[in-house]
Amino acid sequence: MTQAHSHESELDLLKRQLPIWLASSKELCLEGKVASYIPELSKAPQEALGIHIIDQAGHSVTAGDSGLTFTMQSISKVFTLLLALMDNGEDVVFDKVGMEPTGDNFNSMLKLELVQPGIPFNPLINAGAIAISSLIAGGTSEEKSERTLQFFRKLARNDSLSYDMAVYRSEAESADLNRSMAYFLKDNGVLKGNVNEVLDIYFRHCSISVTCADLARMALVLAYNGTDPLTGVNLIPRRYVQIAKTFMVTCGMYNASGEFAIEVGLPAKSGVAGGILTMVPGRYGIGVIGPSLNPKGNSIAGVHVLETLSREMDWSLF
Repeated sequence: MTQAHSHESELDLLKRQLPIWLASSKELCLEGKVASYIPELSKAPQEALGIHIIDQAGHSVTAGDSGLTFTMQSISKVFTLLLALMDNGEDVVFDKVGMEPTGDNFNSMLKLELVQPGIPFNPLINAGAIAISSLIAGGTSEEKSERTLQFFRKLARNDSLSYDMAVYRSEAESADLNRSMAYFLKDNGVLKGNVNEVLDIYFRHCSISVTCADLARMALVLAYNGTDPLTGVNLIPRRYVQIAKTFMVTCGMYNASGEFAIEVGLPAKSGVAGGILTMVPGRYGIGVIGPSLNPKGNSIAGVHVLETLSREMDWSLF
């Protein structure tokens, strides 16, 4: 934060400035494109942009279209990773997925065959997240999906979180590449169980419907190393949150993760519905929605407003 702002509380400054910064970023919406490879996502409003910021006391600042509902898509991968770690421990999880960025598109299967031992490079690409979905504990795919949904509800402090069934169906019907990856993983011995059941778990957690406020509350738990500061209850072991946040820095913004780390400097995860979950560790949880995407698959205006916030508020960790 600049010296001129030092006499004013951060939240007061945000309440005053955030709508101005958001309006400036919103001009970029028309330069991007709404995702269409999952047909249902193409119905999202291209010009929408919203943000919700919450602190450890539950005080929040919102601006723009923060009440818009959207599906988590790849943002959900952070939390299924955490659930799989809690269910299995690190050794089991990292026997099935690696810990490195790929440099390839999130839906690429190129290196599954080229690079031994043939496991997905990390849990935040599609192949990795599908492998992670197979590790969630439960007797049936329905039980695994229900455990996942309840975990998300607890972190978001919202018992009404549910699936967008239109997006879920659209996702399942347009998932030829994901199916190819899943069968390849099955053949490689990475994925255990019935491929269609594992994919169903994956499609369901990607289609959980949220608002910016839900994302911000989930991010707040990560910002406080697995403890919900609003209740003081530890929900996730600190070590696993550390792992998840490291993946968010290195892989969370697809092939723009390095650029985002330089320009924003916060752990983050985006989704192709236009959501971004990020946080200022030890201070804020942040949820952003902007369905218009840049060529890397991230919200074009959402990234811009986070760049502005990081610069103006001096939030970068680096």
